[in-house]
Formats: sequence, C-alpha cells, structure tokens
Amino acid sequence: MKKLTLFILLISVSISSFSQETAIETEQKKHEVKINSISLIGFSWLDISYEYLINNESSFGIAGLISFNNDESLDTYKTYSITPYYRRYFSKKYAQGFFIEGFGMLNGYKENKYLYYDYIGLPLSQHPRKTATNFALGVTAGAKFVSPNGFVVEFYFGIGRNLFRNFDYGLNDRIVGRGGVSLGYRF
Repeated sequence: MKKLTLFILLISVSISSFSQETAIETEQKKHEVKINSISLIGFSWLDISYEYLINNESSFGIAGLISFNNDESLDTYKTYSITPYYRRYFSKKYAQGFFIEGFGMLNGYKENKYLYYDYIGLPLSQHPRKTATNFALGVTAGAKFVSPNGFVVEFYFGIGRNLFRNFDYGLNDRIVGRGGVSLGYRF
C-alpha cells in the first residue's frame, strides 16, 4: 500500500510540475517587430521584419526591404526584397541566443544605364537600364538578446544564391546577402 501511495504521489508531482512548465511557456510573448539599423544607416534601405515565436526553440518570420538608394556607381543594386525565414535557436532561454536560419528571398534589382565614349569623349553607344526579379535560397547565423522588458537586439549574417541569371555582371546578380543589427520589441 505504501508503494502505491508513493507511486501516486510521484506521478501527481510530476504532472503538476509539467503543467506549470507549459503554463509558463504559454505566457511567453510570441511576437517581435524589428528594424535593421545597419541597412538604414549604411545603405539607405528600410528593412523591417516581423517574427512569430512558435516555441522556445523555433520561430518563423518575414522581412521586407525597400531601397531609397539610387547609386549610379554600382553596376546593379537591390531595389527591394521580401524574405520569409525559419529559425532554430540553441539556448536554454526562450527563443533567444545563437540561431541558424533558412530563408527564401524574392528580390528585385536594377541595372544602371551606361554611356560608352570613344577616345576623344564623344558618345558611341548607350546601354539601357534594365530591371529584374529573382528568387534566392540561403542560410543565416546570428544571435538574439532580449531584455526583461522586451527590447530585442540581434546580430546576423547570411548568404544565399539567386536561382535565375538575369544580368552578366559576375556575382552581383547571383549572390545575395542578408545581415545587420536589428533593434526591436517583443510583445
């Protein structure tokens, strides 16, 4: 009888602790909104992202980037991107610490218009401006830190490859980058 009572007591304690653990997990904040400060300051790109926290180890999100930069010195430059992603966290804390991310990126590029001149400076021909849309797949690694009040700082860097060839300017139209320092809020 004592063994049965002890067994029932152990089962009830373990069920109670498990239910408290899941109650704490469900009380966690599940949404984040962030802005990439490096893109905004360094490249005149507005890069905003939303992330939904599935559980303490994973999340999915979407990032949108639009360029305000019309740099004539670049052969090609990114004008926009829409990037859905999935992240896996490797920390004991709830959806923070070191992470690995897989992403897809729908991106648009613009090719600058060039004038070709002869040896005395007279224009010979014009290369018209082109635009293109592409889709890339890639991976990202980074780290996220969250304050008790919900302030979020994350550092990340990733690389991907466009699946289609649109221009013939080497790596500018084949490789895409994803990275920065994002600041945001978890709610």
